[in-house]
Amino acid sequence: MTDAVNPLLTPSALPYALPDYAAIRPEHYLPAFHAAFAEHLAEIRRITMVRSMPTFENTMVPLEHAGAMLERVAHAFYTVSSADATEEIQAIDEELAPLMAAHDDAVRLDAQLYWRVKVLHEQLDELELDGESRYLVQRHFREMAHAGAGLDDDAKSRLTALNQQLSTLTTTFEKNLLADTNDLAVLFDSADELDGLADGELSAAARAATERGHDGAFLISLPLFTGHPYLASLTNRDSRRRVMEASRSRGARGNANDNRAVLTEIAALRAERAALLGYPSHAAYVTADETAGTPEAVFDLLHRLAPAAASNARAEQEALQAIVDETEDEPFALEAHDWAFYTEKVRTAKYDIDTAALRPWFGAERVLQDGVFYAATQLYGVTFTERADLVAYHPDARVFEVHNASGSALGLYVLDLYTRDTKRGGAWMNPIVSQSALRGTAPVVVNNLNVAKPGDGQPTLLTLDEVTTLFHEFGHALHGLFATVNYPHFAGTNVFRDFVEFPSQVNEMWILWAEVLDNYARHYETGEALDSGVVERLRATEAFNQGHDTSEYLAAAWLDQAWHRVDVETQIDEVAAFEAEALAEIGLDNPAVPTRYASTYFAHVFSGGYSAGYYSYIWSEVLDADTVEWFRDNGGLTRENGDRFRARLLGVGGSKDPLAAYRDFRGRDAEIAPLLKRRGLGG
Repeated sequence: MTDAVNPLLTPSALPYALPDYAAIRPEHYLPAFHAAFAEHLAEIRRITMVRSMPTFENTMVPLEHAGAMLERVAHAFYTVSSADATEEIQAIDEELAPLMAAHDDAVRLDAQLYWRVKVLHEQLDELELDGESRYLVQRHFREMAHAGAGLDDDAKSRLTALNQQLSTLTTTFEKNLLADTNDLAVLFDSADELDGLADGELSAAARAATERGHDGAFLISLPLFTGHPYLASLTNRDSRRRVMEASRSRGARGNANDNRAVLTEIAALRAERAALLGYPSHAAYVTADETAGTPEAVFDLLHRLAPAAASNARAEQEALQAIVDETEDEPFALEAHDWAFYTEKVRTAKYDIDTAALRPWFGAERVLQDGVFYAATQLYGVTFTERADLVAYHPDARVFEVHNASGSALGLYVLDLYTRDTKRGGAWMNPIVSQSALRGTAPVVVNNLNVAKPGDGQPTLLTLDEVTTLFHEFGHALHGLFATVNYPHFAGTNVFRDFVEFPSQVNEMWILWAEVLDNYARHYETGEALDSGVVERLRATEAFNQGHDTSEYLAAAWLDQAWHRVDVETQIDEVAAFEAEALAEIGLDNPAVPTRYASTYFAHVFSGGYSAGYYSYIWSEVLDADTVEWFRDNGGLTRENGDRFRARLLGVGGSKDPLAAYRDFRGRDAEIAPLLKRRGLGG
């Protein structure tokens, strides 16, 4: 293959440098990566070979220019490997993982580059730098030191080997999980077994079965988390059991996709790496460069919240058991697969709300255009125009051009709504092109969800949870679109992990905001607005079932901490026993409330970027709840409020200490009281 026919080797000529996915073939990726690795290393050598003493202009500026090709190729590939991982793409990902780890280390651990950055850091007070440039020196120095740039050669050699092993193992974990999730999709022979599902849900299940070669049957695919949205509706208890058991068995069946040995090796290698870097555990290593600072701070927060959450969950369980005892001819002890179903009964009895019955008011297109986009327009003045002429990486992925209120072009937003066998579970945002004034690039971001695709001619109707997910992920997208920085190091959502969820959580507040809800919650056939009484009762349920929801989340956050608090001497042989002991330690070992993710399918921490960092959702929610209170106190959905939030938080990207940015926005540090009230955890 010649360079001329590889579209990844030169910047895309498409608007906003959107990768030319129509021209890119799988065989283009690896040659492009190898070329980009070589170019990046050559760029680093040109910096380190400069004979004169380090200056910002001869070190930091070229460092920020360096790696542009690699970033372009990587963004293009990893977007596809997450959202459309065919067997060919998975094979490339496996081959690439150790190569990428080795390359990252070659740059981060380069002794000469580290020396130049260190010299600048030591002279920082003498340099006349603007705030973003000063912070750039601080972050590069901190990140290189944290990565091990100050180690001796032998230690660096071992560190590089560990990083390559870990990259291979985390890729294996993800591959195993995707395969096992597909294998464990639950096949039902009759629609009677799925009584309680809406027509659109049955249509999606029939379509999924047909695509797998099971005409006339119904296939229920599994989401990433432990439960399933359908558990709230399925009247057949055995069907609920089958779905829950399939979900909880992923990666732990003793087959080729078993993740137990993979994850214990990941935990052990991370502990060894932490020790090599001078930390007692991986959790200590990770939190040292987050806003939390230490695992003890995380420990304190989780332990503060867990007892009340567990107590609330037990009270909810008693109420659910009472419903079972009163309504079932042959009562039984409530189990995890029953929780959502009987919760809906309690919700209906207490609030006269059936969330499953709300789906006709949540047509996906209306939620997107008249909810998600509408709220953004009201707050920030931005507008969205679909660009059918621009081709993304999959036919289901839609491209929208985004403009500011002034009419100036901002970037592109890509939405990939539907689930498929080649897409990993969960929902996420990632950049395809990162904004940088230095490089002259504008942002292109993508949101991925996993909504079941109905049959042809059937509308896509979302659950309330899926509406929440779309608003949440769009909050990340706004962060990626609005961050306006000079240096690519600070682009978009390149902020501390335990801060990154904050903007996305704030965006969820508009779901039930009167002006927004009335605009999008319209019956897909009649256009009828959601009844105002239903709306009020919906708002009244915002704290409903929070004992369960908080407990399952905290259990997962604690499980993540438990795996990553182990030291290098600890050997873990039995995953299930380790989990049980960890959950008992924090009092979240209620069998009826399983952890949101069990270890063998905990992709956030064993194949994603949240290792020892899953706590970040609740950590960020302290800021989120405090911010929601500010919006309510200051008039809510106004351009003035949106412009302030954009300018002082979303717009700074990673170019400023995030807590300093929060103080700039709020006028003080965040207070925890609004979170405790929201979660029903007392003061």
